[in-house]
Amino acid sequence: MSLFRSVGARLSLALSAVVAASLAIVYAGLVPILERNLVDSKIDQLVPLGENLAARVPGNERWQLFVENSAPSVNARVMIVEPVLEATDPVVYPQADSQLTAAPSIVDPIAVRAAQTGETASGRLERGGKPYAEAAIPLPEGTVLVLRAPLEDTLANVELVRRRLLFAGALALLLSLSMGYGAAYLFARRLRRLERAADRIASGRFDVPIVDRGGDEIGQLAAAFDRMRQRLAGLERARREFIANASHELRTPIFSLGGFLELLDDEELDEETRKEFLGTAREQVARLTKLATDLLDLSRLDAGRVQLDRERLDLAAVARSICREFEAVARSKRHSIETVLEGAADAVGDEQRTIQIGRILVENALLHTPPGTTVRIRAGRENGRAVLEVEDEGPGIPATQRSQVFDRFYRVDGGVTTGSGLGLAIAKELAELMGGAIELESEPGSTVFRLALPAAAS
Repeated sequence: MSLFRSVGARLSLALSAVVAASLAIVYAGLVPILERNLVDSKIDQLVPLGENLAARVPGNERWQLFVENSAPSVNARVMIVEPVLEATDPVVYPQADSQLTAAPSIVDPIAVRAAQTGETASGRLERGGKPYAEAAIPLPEGTVLVLRAPLEDTLANVELVRRRLLFAGALALLLSLSMGYGAAYLFARRLRRLERAADRIASGRFDVPIVDRGGDEIGQLAAAFDRMRQRLAGLERARREFIANASHELRTPIFSLGGFLELLDDEELDEETRKEFLGTAREQVARLTKLATDLLDLSRLDAGRVQLDRERLDLAAVARSICREFEAVARSKRHSIETVLEGAADAVGDEQRTIQIGRILVENALLHTPPGTTVRIRAGRENGRAVLEVEDEGPGIPATQRSQVFDRFYRVDGGVTTGSGLGLAIAKELAELMGGAIELESEPGSTVFRLALPAAAS
């Protein structure tokens, strides 16, 4: 039973069913039509021959000689019969017969019909279990000239065609079954390779490439599986790196706080050093708070529990607010920060979440650009959208990594390792929840992160 549950068996059986149905349709349409056409052709040959003979029938004293001489020329049995139409079951009496068969009367509905209508009648009839084609032509004396030819040879040809068609159909069915099963087996084997690959991926093994050189849908599915494998491998690496980084990020401030608390217990500690320790402790608490906040935001996004307002907001005001907020931070990192306002920039979105996205983009720019460069916060309209851009003069993001910078836990190779790699992922998801998007343009010396939101009606 398991054989018939396989894809190969089902596909081959389906193909065989299609072939069998096609052959049945051909058989049902071809053989009866062929038989009817051959029989009709035989009958149609007898009619003109009989009408020609009917025009030359002599007197009744010479009928027997006439039918005997005429039979070879028309290749049929020739009779002259006299119908008795008054009887309950009309019959005909042979008056002359080329086969000299002694029969006082015979049942011949075709000859009776010709006598009744006075017109030529033709058709097929059975005699002694054998088929015949017959043409009956009425004569002036009330008699009927009958030409009767056997159909055994004609029907034998039809039977030969039927047998050959059945044989060819059986052969085609067998070939379709075997070829279909073979092709389906190869098809199913490719699917089984994908199944094994999926099991490997499910078990956490991402090191084996998924290769299928077919150009069909299975090949495309294998390519998609391999892209998924690479993506999952990247996410797994990022997850492990994040766990290591998060552990370090958590352990460092915790150990630092523990050390500062012990030092602060020292009664001989001077006031200036105590203030310095307290300031450093506050920085470590801020690091812990930011990491915890990022993780909490992600968990809320995943759970769909982030509540957003859709209200009119001024991105120019947002840009000025963020610029003022980061002026001190930028100065401490030897950056300059400025705003560029390009007309009206009214958008529809959540103001607090928009400010959060702006903070993430500015923090990212200040963190990954060398000292002495400028960070610009630009607000305006572009292509019918309200945009908030953050541009820096850093080294840029490699083209091969631009599609991944918004992935969770991802950090650009060679970049600064500080941070969890969650900020851009959070910003992207928040932007999409507000009906907007975050776009990236980067080249050496200029990287632009652009928050695009629906523009508010004027």
